[in-house]
Amino acid sequence: MPPRAKTKATKRPAHAVPPDDLRWRCDPQSLSFTSTEEVQPVTGVVGQETAAEALRFGLQTTAPGQHIFVRGPIGSGRLTLVRRLVETLRLSCPEVRDRCYVHNFNQPDRPRLIVLPRGQGTVFRRQVDRLADFIREDLPTALESEGVRYLKRSVEQVSNKRLKELVDPFEKELEEAGLKLVSVEAGPVVQASIFPVVEGRPVSPEEFDELHARGEISDDDHRRLHEALERFHPRLVEISEKVNVIRREYEEAIDGIVEEAARAVLAKLVEEIEQAFPQPAVKTFLDELIEDVVKYRLGPREDDRDFTRLYRVNVVLEHGPGDGCPVIVENSPTVRNLRGTIDYDFKMGEEPFPSHMGIRAGSLLRADGGFLILEDRDLLSEPGAWRVLVRTLRTGRLEIAPPDSPFAAFGPTLKPEPIDINLKVILLGDDETYAILDAFDHDFPQLFKVLADFNTTIPRDEASVEQYAAVVAHIVREEKLPHFDRSAVAELVEHGARIAARQGKLTARFGRLADIVREAAFVAGESGNKQVTGADVREAVRRGKQRADLPARQFRELVREGMIQLDVTGSAVGQINGLAVLRAGPMVYGFPSRITATIGPGTAGVINIEREAALSGAIHTKGFYILGGLLRYLLRTDHPLAFDASVAFEQSYGGIDGDSASGAEICCLLSALTDIPLRQDVAMTGAIDQVGHIMPVGAVNEKIEGFYDTCRDLGMTGTQGVIIPRANAGDLMLRHDMLEDCRAGRFTVYAVESVHEALEILTGRPAGRRRADGSYPVHSVLGVALRRARLY
Repeated sequence: MPPRAKTKATKRPAHAVPPDDLRWRCDPQSLSFTSTEEVQPVTGVVGQETAAEALRFGLQTTAPGQHIFVRGPIGSGRLTLVRRLVETLRLSCPEVRDRCYVHNFNQPDRPRLIVLPRGQGTVFRRQVDRLADFIREDLPTALESEGVRYLKRSVEQVSNKRLKELVDPFEKELEEAGLKLVSVEAGPVVQASIFPVVEGRPVSPEEFDELHARGEISDDDHRRLHEALERFHPRLVEISEKVNVIRREYEEAIDGIVEEAARAVLAKLVEEIEQAFPQPAVKTFLDELIEDVVKYRLGPREDDRDFTRLYRVNVVLEHGPGDGCPVIVENSPTVRNLRGTIDYDFKMGEEPFPSHMGIRAGSLLRADGGFLILEDRDLLSEPGAWRVLVRTLRTGRLEIAPPDSPFAAFGPTLKPEPIDINLKVILLGDDETYAILDAFDHDFPQLFKVLADFNTTIPRDEASVEQYAAVVAHIVREEKLPHFDRSAVAELVEHGARIAARQGKLTARFGRLADIVREAAFVAGESGNKQVTGADVREAVRRGKQRADLPARQFRELVREGMIQLDVTGSAVGQINGLAVLRAGPMVYGFPSRITATIGPGTAGVINIEREAALSGAIHTKGFYILGGLLRYLLRTDHPLAFDASVAFEQSYGGIDGDSASGAEICCLLSALTDIPLRQDVAMTGAIDQVGHIMPVGAVNEKIEGFYDTCRDLGMTGTQGVIIPRANAGDLMLRHDMLEDCRAGRFTVYAVESVHEALEILTGRPAGRRRADGSYPVHSVLGVALRRARLY
């Protein structure tokens, strides 16, 4: 690195910001404690009173469409505040209920919903489980009681008597005719048939004919018995039909006895359940269960599958009697996790099938009666999740559906009975997402009517400094870190002012500060310090920046090697060092960019080369149009400006956006028009309006530091500096290492309010003020510019 220039004892230049104003200081001695060990930890979120009030209203109101959008950056304490308010308000949730699904015997693809009071779901399930176990294991035994067997025997006796009275006279007539009534198996059926009797033995008609053919039966006996067979056959058919009627009536009577006995047994068990759960849906389910048992489960079982799984209760949502309002934070808001799903039942050797026992609750149902907290970007990144949420909130009904799977296309599917739900959704998001949803989704403003805005900054006052200390005290106690001494807290407060980058403000993004607290504690541990010091915090900030500043270091390396051409000494016509920024996550890095301008005769006006190359963003293009307006304002001629001017960011191959370079561009353009050189050791940032005011810009600290680092790399001269808008002077929080050079006069920060003041710093001559006749002083910058403009 080239050596630093020696300090010169010179008078401070005009418009130079005093070194003491380049960084706001938090005096450690002004703090009321020596370390955070003496500080009461914070128990809430700091600096968000307006957001907290909006949240209190949103959490307590029951009006429709009063869901909450919490708008603020990550790390501002959004989730912490929501959870703390829910706990503090101790809201009652009388509508919290248990939800159960049971089999629908009339429509098996539409499981029936049963809604029970809080904490009753498991009780109901256990009672029904006992009923199902009894049906499977004990009901067959109960149906073999002495009373049932007595009724069966009575029916059997009556049936046998009827059969005897019907069949005995017929058998006697057959015997007198030489015939006998026998039972013959015809496949699975046993039929009554009449056989001839030969030598005291009944033989089949076929065997009877064979005996006749062999001569063992005479023709007269053969003819006589055949005639008897034909004569008795009609009566056999008639008696067989009557026998079948008697047997069918017997079986029906036996089935009736068993069914009545089953109904009586089950009715006593079901009565206890119905008394404990008087809901109509419970009665319907139990009535259907009894009918299924009576109709299909009393006979011999055809397979060994457990039919009682149809009788089981699936408690998809249960709340303990002492549970408070449900507060569900859904970190993975997929459609499945939000809506719930239906798992397929897999049995060895069987096709997978859906069952009411596979219905699973999602976060929408688990939050019913309470609160569901979601991150907007997580929600919107999941296909279909936003529409599921909106549809559920709009209708107040949740429909659990099976996931998309290959089984659904070829097998049965379930459509459970929809669930009426009532919950409050709290959506955490940022400005961009809120604007998109509000503009393009017509349901969004009708559903999310409560906006809780989180501020990114808090006032930079004594109370806020104390709150910073309380936040640090909370973190170190919660995570068992070493305590911070007063210098460490002061350094952290100063860094909070730098992050806020606004005069009189501190950042409210305590998530970022918490990361610095943790790393500073780590640094202190490496050094063997028992307490974290200001030097540890400063080192933690440096390390965090260094880990993310590879692009900035690569840029500076290219500058040192001459691959990127920048001049930080001398002067040049139509050339100036503008300032830009590069963002790497939360880190912002500034760097200089060489801007050039050329002018010649023509009528095209001022040409934005970046725009022509499609590298200019909308804001930069707007700033360029303002530049043209300012040029016409400053150079009022009696004829249109008849010259072509082009402005470009040299060696810039990415997009350019923002208007913070428009001040440098107008100075560069006037230099090209007048052939008056501009200082290359002074860079400039600042937007302009159409009458020449220099407007504030963002990231002013990083831009100044970016040019300072480049000057250190290429060689300090003692005259280098940066021009910034006067309105940004209160935002300055420059690095500690810069302050030494600024105090020594080796680097200067200038704050200006107009283009005129900037031109005077850059050119070393008066800019010129317009006279009453519209002219400027002859040797002023604008005087020369006006004369040159009139020549074109």
